[in-house]
Amino acid sequence: MKAMRLESRGGPLVCLEVPRPAPAVGQVLVKVTACAVCRTDLHVLDGELASPKLPLIPGHEIVGRIEELGEGVTGFQTGQRVGIPWLGWTCGVCEYCRSGRENLCDEAKFTGYTLDGGYAEYTVADAHYCFPLPGGESDAAMAPLLCAGLIGYRSLMKTGTAQRIGLYGFGAAAHIVIQVALHQGREVYAFTRAGDEEAQNFARRLGAVWAGSSEERTPELLDAAIIFAPVGALVPAALRALVKGGTVVCGGIHMSDIPAFPYADLWHERSICSVANLTRSDGDEFLPLAARIPVRVETQSFPLEAANEALALLRAGRLSGAAVLIP
Repeated sequence: MKAMRLESRGGPLVCLEVPRPAPAVGQVLVKVTACAVCRTDLHVLDGELASPKLPLIPGHEIVGRIEELGEGVTGFQTGQRVGIPWLGWTCGVCEYCRSGRENLCDEAKFTGYTLDGGYAEYTVADAHYCFPLPGGESDAAMAPLLCAGLIGYRSLMKTGTAQRIGLYGFGAAAHIVIQVALHQGREVYAFTRAGDEEAQNFARRLGAVWAGSSEERTPELLDAAIIFAPVGALVPAALRALVKGGTVVCGGIHMSDIPAFPYADLWHERSICSVANLTRSDGDEFLPLAARIPVRVETQSFPLEAANEALALLRAGRLSGAAVLIP
């Protein structure tokens, strides 16, 4: 099969013919029909995440059809459409797993990082960590929901009942989250790079009540902020935009160092929290919700062989919505 593979940290990906994997006990073999490109993939390629499997086939926002069932798999059938997310396996017995926090499992394995992912024509996955996908939306439109959507949803839930929410970085995750937030009756304020009028107009078109650069002040203070851009300097900036008791949620897996800031910015019971990975419960809640709203995902499609091009556009901030590879 054809695959885009990372041979060493720092990339680029290399297009190769590699053996098609076979499903082990409890796994399914999936013919990949779409795999979205995520900023986490950039962090893996650039060496910002410390321990990738090498060589590695990246990609963890995977949609495809089951080609073969491994021994012991129940509840799925060949030909069925499924989604494969970042969380690929957990131990099931540690304190975190037993308390509903499998996203924090110390032994967890991750698709496209410690397990081969979806930048390929086929992949295998543990059936317990696959999501059956409803009909309706195209495979390309469903793929970004498997990480940008799920992590965005988990980040949004961390804001509790916040009414006025700021989104820092208006890319794949934010353009999904804004639709969920508006469906819940919240107001959304979008922050982008200075001068990025295209992203600001995109946010307004999706329903943001205000859009501007991260250096600007909103007309009203925010109840909460979610930071998707991997820029540590946005944390103190977001704190200064909050009401008393507000929360800053860091939604990325990697961020540059947070600079020192005065305690007064944190005082009055403001808080900072991070979001790590996802749980299967997040998917069970979010995917049906996304179908009911319905969430509309804007995508740009690329052939599998153009993965490096798609990643370069993502790095440069030149994508509107989400890039999706189509094998």
